Amino acid sequence: MDRETVILALDQGTTSTRALVFDAQGRTLATAQRELSQLYPQDGWVEQNPDDL
Repeated sequence: MDRETVILALDQGTTSTRALVFDAQGRTLATAQRELSQLYPQDGWVEQNPDDL
């Protein structure tokens, strides 16, 4: 079985986590995204549950 070289990129943002897979030429092979909930424990505070990350 031939193995293709791919690059996995992870983007951890404040509202979502994304994963992208690229081939050796930089073409996108796959993407996935999951939205994250935000918690507001006090005025002016925004938190995410670390288990969701």
